[in-house]
Amino acid sequence: MTYSVYQHWDPLKVCAVGQSYPAHFYNFIKNSKVRSVMQRIADETEEDYQKLISLLEKFNVEVVRSKIEDDPEYYLRNGKYDPPPMCPRDHTAMIGDKFFTLNHKNSTPWNNLRGDSWPEHLPDSWQDIPENIRDEIVNQFGLSKKDFYNSRYDDINKQVQQAGNKLYYGMKINSAEHVRVGRDLYHGTKERQVLNPNMQKEYDQLFPEYRNWIVDTQGHADGFFCAVKPGLLVSLYNKPDYNSEFPGWEVVHLPNESWTKMSKFLGLKIKNGGKWWVPGEENNDEFTDFVETWLDDWVGYAEETVFDVNMLVIDENNVICNSENPKVFDAFERHGVTPHVCNFRHRYFWDGGLHCITSDLDREGELKDYFPDR
Repeated sequence: MTYSVYQHWDPLKVCAVGQSYPAHFYNFIKNSKVRSVMQRIADETEEDYQKLISLLEKFNVEVVRSKIEDDPEYYLRNGKYDPPPMCPRDHTAMIGDKFFTLNHKNSTPWNNLRGDSWPEHLPDSWQDIPENIRDEIVNQFGLSKKDFYNSRYDDINKQVQQAGNKLYYGMKINSAEHVRVGRDLYHGTKERQVLNPNMQKEYDQLFPEYRNWIVDTQGHADGFFCAVKPGLLVSLYNKPDYNSEFPGWEVVHLPNESWTKMSKFLGLKIKNGGKWWVPGEENNDEFTDFVETWLDDWVGYAEETVFDVNMLVIDENNVICNSENPKVFDAFERHGVTPHVCNFRHRYFWDGGLHCITSDLDREGELKDYFPDR
Protein backbone atom coordinates (compact mmCIF):
# COMPACT_ATOMS: atom_id res chain seq x y z
CA MET A 1 0.00 0.00 0.00
CA THR A 2 1.68 3.18 -1.17
CA TYR A 3 1.83 6.34 0.92
CA SER A 4 -0.21 9.41 -0.03
CA VAL A 5 -1.18 12.86 1.23
CA TYR A 6 -4.07 14.71 -0.42
CA GLN A 7 -5.17 17.00 2.41
CA HIS A 8 -2.82 17.91 5.24
CA TRP A 9 -5.61 17.66 7.81
CA ASP A 10 -6.47 14.04 7.00
CA PRO A 11 -5.50 11.64 9.83
CA LEU A 12 -1.71 11.42 9.99
CA LYS A 13 -0.30 7.89 9.74
CA VAL A 14 3.43 8.19 8.96
CA CYS A 15 5.56 11.23 9.73
CA ALA A 16 9.24 12.06 9.38
CA VAL A 17 10.77 13.93 12.33
CA GLY A 18 14.08 15.77 12.12
CA GLN A 19 17.32 14.84 13.82
CA SER A 20 20.00 17.17 15.12
CA TYR A 21 23.61 16.43 15.98
CA PRO A 22 24.04 15.02 19.51
CA ALA A 23 25.89 16.95 22.21
CA HIS A 24 29.15 15.00 21.77
CA PHE A 25 29.30 16.20 18.16
CA TYR A 26 30.53 19.53 19.50
CA ASN A 27 33.45 18.09 21.49
CA PHE A 28 35.78 19.50 18.82
CA ILE A 29 35.05 23.06 20.00
CA LYS A 30 38.01 24.20 22.11
CA ASN A 31 36.28 27.28 23.52
CA SER A 32 34.58 25.83 26.61
CA LYS A 33 31.96 28.58 26.82
CA VAL A 34 30.84 28.02 23.24
CA ARG A 35 31.10 24.22 23.52
CA SER A 36 28.84 24.12 26.60
CA VAL A 37 26.24 26.35 24.92
CA MET A 38 26.11 24.24 21.76
CA GLN A 39 25.92 21.03 23.78
CA ARG A 40 23.09 22.37 25.89
CA ILE A 41 21.20 23.43 22.77
CA ALA A 42 21.79 19.96 21.29
CA ASP A 43 20.47 18.20 24.41
CA GLU A 44 17.40 20.44 24.69
CA THR A 45 16.68 20.09 20.98
CA GLU A 46 16.56 16.31 21.26
CA GLU A 47 14.43 16.56 24.42
CA ASP A 48 11.88 18.57 22.44
CA TYR A 49 12.04 16.14 19.51
CA GLN A 50 11.25 13.32 21.93
CA LYS A 51 8.28 15.22 23.37
CA LEU A 52 6.95 15.68 19.84
CA ILE A 53 7.53 12.01 18.98
CA SER A 54 5.76 10.91 22.17
CA LEU A 55 2.76 13.08 21.28
CA LEU A 56 2.60 11.75 17.73
CA GLU A 57 2.78 8.16 18.95
CA LYS A 58 -0.22 8.80 21.22
CA PHE A 59 -2.14 9.33 17.98
CA ASN A 60 -0.68 6.09 16.58
CA VAL A 61 1.55 7.91 14.12
CA GLU A 62 4.57 5.97 12.88
CA VAL A 63 7.69 8.14 13.17
CA VAL A 64 10.62 8.00 10.74
CA ARG A 65 13.97 9.67 11.48
CA SER A 66 17.31 10.06 9.75
CA LYS A 67 20.34 8.38 11.28
CA ILE A 68 23.32 10.40 12.49
CA GLU A 69 26.85 9.03 12.11
CA ASP A 70 28.91 9.02 15.32
CA ASP A 71 31.99 10.57 13.72
CA PRO A 72 31.59 14.34 13.09
CA GLU A 73 34.28 14.14 10.41
CA TYR A 74 31.75 12.26 8.27
CA TYR A 75 29.93 15.57 7.81
CA LEU A 76 32.98 17.75 7.19
CA ARG A 77 33.25 19.02 3.62
CA ASN A 78 35.56 21.72 2.33
CA GLY A 79 36.30 22.95 5.84
CA LYS A 80 32.64 23.20 6.90
CA TYR A 81 30.21 20.82 8.57
CA ASP A 82 26.97 19.96 6.80
CA PRO A 83 23.88 21.10 8.74
CA PRO A 84 22.08 18.13 10.33
CA PRO A 85 18.86 16.67 8.86
CA MET A 86 16.68 18.81 11.11
CA CYS A 87 14.01 20.01 8.67
CA PRO A 88 12.78 17.20 6.41
CA ARG A 89 9.84 19.39 5.38
CA ASP A 90 12.21 21.76 3.58
CA HIS A 91 13.58 18.92 1.46
CA THR A 92 10.63 16.59 0.86
CA ALA A 93 6.96 16.58 -0.14
CA MET A 94 4.32 13.91 -0.54
CA ILE A 95 1.76 15.37 -2.97
CA GLY A 96 -0.87 12.78 -3.73
CA ASP A 97 1.23 9.63 -4.05
CA LYS A 98 4.20 11.42 -5.65
CA PHE A 99 7.17 11.91 -3.33
CA PHE A 100 9.54 14.75 -4.14
CA THR A 101 12.98 14.86 -2.55
CA LEU A 102 15.78 17.38 -2.98
CA ASN A 103 18.57 15.38 -1.35
CA HIS A 104 19.73 12.59 -3.56
CA LYS A 105 23.08 11.31 -4.70
CA ASN A 106 22.37 12.07 -8.37
CA SER A 107 21.66 15.75 -7.71
CA THR A 108 25.00 16.56 -6.03
CA PRO A 109 28.69 16.39 -7.15
CA TRP A 110 28.18 13.65 -9.73
CA ASN A 111 26.13 15.82 -12.11
CA ASN A 112 28.31 18.86 -11.45
CA LEU A 113 31.57 17.06 -12.23
CA ARG A 114 30.53 14.35 -14.67
CA GLY A 115 32.86 14.05 -17.64
CA ASP A 116 31.89 12.79 -21.10
CA SER A 117 33.11 9.28 -20.34
CA TRP A 118 31.28 8.99 -17.03
CA PRO A 119 27.99 7.05 -16.72
CA GLU A 120 24.92 9.26 -16.80
CA HIS A 121 23.86 8.33 -13.26
CA LEU A 122 25.85 7.61 -10.14
CA PRO A 123 26.04 3.81 -9.63
CA ASP A 124 24.50 2.32 -6.51
CA SER A 125 27.86 1.61 -4.87
CA TRP A 126 31.37 3.06 -4.91
CA GLN A 127 32.77 -0.22 -6.27
CA ASP A 128 30.42 -0.03 -9.28
CA ILE A 129 32.07 3.21 -10.42
CA PRO A 130 34.85 2.39 -12.97
CA GLU A 131 38.25 2.45 -11.26
CA ASN A 132 39.68 5.15 -13.53
CA ILE A 133 36.76 7.45 -12.69
CA ARG A 134 37.13 6.72 -8.97
CA ASP A 135 40.80 7.73 -9.23
CA GLU A 136 39.84 10.91 -11.03
CA ILE A 137 37.26 11.77 -8.35
CA VAL A 138 39.75 11.24 -5.54
CA ASN A 139 42.91 12.67 -7.10
CA GLN A 140 41.65 15.50 -9.26
CA PHE A 141 38.64 16.68 -7.29
CA GLY A 142 39.73 15.70 -3.77
CA LEU A 143 36.40 14.00 -3.11
CA SER A 144 35.63 10.66 -1.50
CA LYS A 145 32.94 8.04 -1.32
CA LYS A 146 31.02 9.97 1.34
CA ASP A 147 30.81 13.04 -0.90
CA PHE A 148 28.58 11.08 -3.25
CA TYR A 149 26.74 8.64 -1.03
CA ASN A 150 25.89 10.78 1.98
CA SER A 151 22.37 12.16 1.68
CA ARG A 152 20.95 13.55 4.90
CA TYR A 153 17.44 12.29 4.17
CA ASP A 154 18.19 8.91 2.59
CA ASP A 155 16.53 7.05 5.47
CA ILE A 156 13.26 8.86 4.72
CA ASN A 157 13.63 8.26 0.99
CA LYS A 158 14.18 4.54 1.59
CA GLN A 159 11.08 4.29 3.79
CA VAL A 160 8.95 5.83 1.07
CA GLN A 161 10.45 3.60 -1.61
CA GLN A 162 9.76 0.52 0.51
CA ALA A 163 6.12 1.60 0.69
CA GLY A 164 6.01 1.36 -3.11
CA ASN A 165 6.08 5.05 -4.04
CA LYS A 166 8.09 6.46 -6.91
CA LEU A 167 10.54 9.19 -5.90
CA TYR A 168 10.97 12.37 -7.92
CA TYR A 169 14.45 13.78 -7.46
CA GLY A 170 15.84 17.29 -7.61
CA MET A 171 12.65 19.11 -8.65
CA LYS A 172 12.76 21.61 -5.76
CA ILE A 173 9.28 20.76 -4.54
CA ASN A 174 8.74 20.66 -0.78
CA SER A 175 5.70 20.86 1.48
CA ALA A 176 7.03 23.93 3.29
CA GLU A 177 6.34 25.93 0.12
CA HIS A 178 3.42 23.94 -1.30
CA VAL A 179 0.12 23.63 0.58
CA ARG A 180 -2.18 20.69 -0.23
CA VAL A 181 -5.90 21.43 0.01
CA GLY A 182 -7.46 18.61 -1.97
CA ARG A 183 -7.90 19.50 -5.63
CA ASP A 184 -6.26 22.87 -4.99
CA LEU A 185 -2.50 23.28 -4.61
CA TYR A 186 -1.17 26.57 -3.23
CA HIS A 187 2.44 27.33 -4.19
CA GLY A 188 4.34 29.86 -2.11
CA THR A 189 7.12 31.97 -3.55
CA LYS A 190 10.71 32.01 -2.40
CA GLU A 191 12.20 34.94 -0.52
CA ARG A 192 12.81 37.93 -2.83
CA GLN A 193 11.45 35.91 -5.76
CA VAL A 194 10.04 37.96 -8.63
CA LEU A 195 6.81 36.54 -10.01
CA ASN A 196 7.02 35.53 -13.65
CA PRO A 197 4.35 34.28 -16.05
CA ASN A 198 6.11 30.93 -16.51
CA MET A 199 5.53 29.87 -12.90
CA GLN A 200 1.84 29.13 -13.46
CA LYS A 201 2.61 27.18 -16.63
CA GLU A 202 5.32 25.14 -14.89
CA TYR A 203 3.04 24.15 -12.01
CA ASP A 204 0.15 23.33 -14.35
CA GLN A 205 2.45 21.03 -16.32
CA LEU A 206 3.87 19.38 -13.20
CA PHE A 207 0.49 18.96 -11.46
CA PRO A 208 -2.13 18.73 -14.24
CA GLU A 209 -4.66 16.99 -11.98
CA TYR A 210 -4.78 19.98 -9.60
CA ARG A 211 -5.86 23.59 -9.66
CA ASN A 212 -2.63 25.48 -9.02
CA TRP A 213 -2.52 28.77 -7.17
CA ILE A 214 0.55 30.97 -6.68
CA VAL A 215 0.60 32.81 -3.36
CA ASP A 216 3.25 35.52 -3.01
CA THR A 217 4.55 34.50 0.40
CA GLN A 218 8.18 35.66 -0.19
CA GLY A 219 9.37 32.67 1.80
CA HIS A 220 8.05 29.33 2.92
CA ALA A 221 4.26 29.26 2.86
CA ASP A 222 4.15 27.39 6.19
CA GLY A 223 5.70 30.42 7.86
CA PHE A 224 3.05 32.64 6.26
CA PHE A 225 -0.23 30.83 6.88
CA CYS A 226 -1.69 27.52 8.05
CA ALA A 227 -4.87 25.99 6.65
CA VAL A 228 -5.87 24.18 9.84
CA LYS A 229 -9.00 22.48 8.51
CA PRO A 230 -11.74 23.20 5.97
CA GLY A 231 -13.09 26.62 6.89
CA LEU A 232 -10.22 27.86 9.10
CA LEU A 233 -7.01 29.66 8.14
CA VAL A 234 -4.44 31.21 10.51
CA SER A 235 -2.19 33.82 8.91
CA LEU A 236 0.52 36.24 9.93
CA TYR A 237 -0.48 38.66 7.20
CA ASN A 238 -3.74 40.36 6.23
CA LYS A 239 -3.84 39.37 2.59
CA PRO A 240 -6.81 40.97 0.81
CA ASP A 241 -7.27 38.14 -1.68
CA TYR A 242 -7.65 35.25 0.77
CA ASN A 243 -11.37 35.34 0.00
CA SER A 244 -10.67 34.47 -3.62
CA GLU A 245 -8.29 31.65 -2.68
CA PHE A 246 -10.25 30.34 0.35
CA PRO A 247 -13.81 31.62 -0.18
CA GLY A 248 -16.01 31.55 2.91
CA TRP A 249 -13.22 30.54 5.29
CA GLU A 250 -12.57 32.26 8.59
CA VAL A 251 -9.12 33.87 8.54
CA VAL A 252 -7.44 34.58 11.88
CA HIS A 253 -4.83 37.30 11.43
CA LEU A 254 -1.85 37.50 13.76
CA PRO A 255 0.03 40.69 12.87
CA ASN A 256 3.51 41.20 14.33
CA GLU A 257 3.83 37.60 15.52
CA SER A 258 6.50 34.97 14.89
CA TRP A 259 9.55 36.18 12.93
CA THR A 260 8.67 39.86 13.39
CA LYS A 261 9.13 39.57 17.13
CA MET A 262 12.51 37.94 16.61
CA SER A 263 13.91 40.52 14.19
CA LYS A 264 16.70 41.76 16.49
CA PHE A 265 18.00 38.26 17.17
CA LEU A 266 17.66 37.26 13.52
CA GLY A 267 19.75 40.29 12.57
CA LEU A 268 22.48 39.01 14.89
CA LYS A 269 22.11 35.58 13.34
CA ILE A 270 22.58 36.94 9.82
CA LYS A 271 25.64 38.85 10.98
CA ASN A 272 27.03 35.63 12.44
CA GLY A 273 26.63 33.97 9.06
CA GLY A 274 26.38 30.32 10.11
CA LYS A 275 29.81 30.22 11.71
CA TRP A 276 28.80 27.37 14.02
CA TRP A 277 29.39 24.97 11.11
CA VAL A 278 32.95 26.19 10.51
CA PRO A 279 35.72 24.63 12.66
CA GLY A 280 37.92 27.27 14.25
CA GLU A 281 35.25 29.98 14.33
CA GLU A 282 34.34 29.21 17.94
CA ASN A 283 36.85 31.82 19.13
CA ASN A 284 35.35 34.44 16.85
CA ASP A 285 33.82 37.15 19.08
CA GLU A 286 30.74 37.51 16.86
CA PHE A 287 30.08 33.80 17.06
CA THR A 288 30.58 33.70 20.83
CA ASP A 289 28.24 36.67 21.28
CA PHE A 290 25.67 34.98 19.04
CA VAL A 291 25.42 31.72 20.98
CA GLU A 292 25.62 33.36 24.40
CA THR A 293 23.02 36.00 23.48
CA TRP A 294 20.65 33.28 22.30
CA LEU A 295 20.67 31.46 25.64
CA ASP A 296 20.86 34.55 27.85
CA ASP A 297 18.33 36.79 26.13
CA TRP A 298 16.24 35.07 23.48
CA VAL A 299 15.35 31.43 24.03
CA GLY A 300 13.00 32.15 26.94
CA TYR A 301 11.36 34.99 25.04
CA ALA A 302 10.80 32.79 21.99
CA GLU A 303 9.43 29.98 24.15
CA GLU A 304 6.96 32.07 26.15
CA THR A 305 6.00 35.01 23.93
CA VAL A 306 6.06 34.11 20.25
CA PHE A 307 3.24 32.16 18.58
CA ASP A 308 4.18 30.43 15.35
CA VAL A 309 1.75 29.59 12.51
CA ASN A 310 4.21 26.81 11.64
CA MET A 311 1.85 24.18 13.09
CA LEU A 312 1.48 20.46 12.43
CA VAL A 313 -2.08 19.23 11.90
CA ILE A 314 -2.69 15.68 13.12
CA ASP A 315 -6.30 15.51 11.91
CA GLU A 316 -9.27 17.87 11.55
CA ASN A 317 -9.74 17.98 15.32
CA ASN A 318 -6.15 18.06 16.59
CA VAL A 319 -3.23 20.37 15.88
CA ILE A 320 0.24 20.72 17.42
CA CYS A 321 1.44 24.27 18.10
CA ASN A 322 4.39 25.78 19.94
CA SER A 323 2.57 27.93 22.52
CA GLU A 324 -0.79 29.39 23.51
CA ASN A 325 -2.53 32.30 21.81
CA PRO A 326 -6.01 33.40 23.00
CA LYS A 327 -7.12 34.65 19.57
CA VAL A 328 -6.10 31.43 17.84
CA PHE A 329 -7.38 29.16 20.62
CA ASP A 330 -10.79 30.88 20.53
CA ALA A 331 -10.99 30.10 16.82
CA PHE A 332 -9.93 26.52 17.48
CA GLU A 333 -12.77 26.16 19.97
CA ARG A 334 -15.31 27.53 17.47
CA HIS A 335 -14.14 24.98 14.90
CA GLY A 336 -13.85 21.97 17.24
CA VAL A 337 -10.05 21.83 17.13
CA THR A 338 -7.99 20.74 20.15
CA PRO A 339 -4.53 22.39 20.33
CA HIS A 340 -1.62 20.40 21.75
CA VAL A 341 1.22 22.63 22.91
CA CYS A 342 4.65 21.15 22.23
CA ASN A 343 7.30 23.82 22.39
CA PHE A 344 10.38 23.57 20.20
CA ARG A 345 12.58 25.88 22.22
CA HIS A 346 15.38 26.47 19.73
CA ARG A 347 13.35 26.83 16.54
CA TYR A 348 14.69 30.32 15.80
CA PHE A 349 18.25 29.21 16.42
CA TRP A 350 17.84 26.34 13.93
CA ASP A 351 15.36 28.06 11.55
CA GLY A 352 12.67 25.42 11.94
CA GLY A 353 9.25 25.34 13.59
CA LEU A 354 7.10 22.29 14.30
CA HIS A 355 5.93 22.04 10.70
CA CYS A 356 9.46 22.41 9.30
CA ILE A 357 10.98 19.72 11.52
CA THR A 358 8.41 17.18 10.33
CA SER A 359 7.19 15.90 6.98
CA ASP A 360 3.92 14.02 6.61
CA LEU A 361 4.57 10.96 4.48
CA ASP A 362 1.20 9.24 4.71
CA ARG A 363 -2.33 10.30 5.67
CA GLU A 364 -5.68 8.56 5.41
CA GLY A 365 -8.13 9.83 2.82
CA GLU A 366 -8.63 10.31 -0.89
CA LEU A 367 -8.47 13.40 -3.06
CA LYS A 368 -11.40 15.77 -2.36
CA ASP A 369 -12.63 18.95 -3.99
CA TYR A 370 -13.40 21.62 -1.40
CA PHE A 371 -14.30 24.26 -3.98
CA PRO A 372 -16.30 22.32 -6.62
CA ASP A 373 -17.74 25.48 -8.17
CA ARG A 374 -14.31 26.47 -9.47
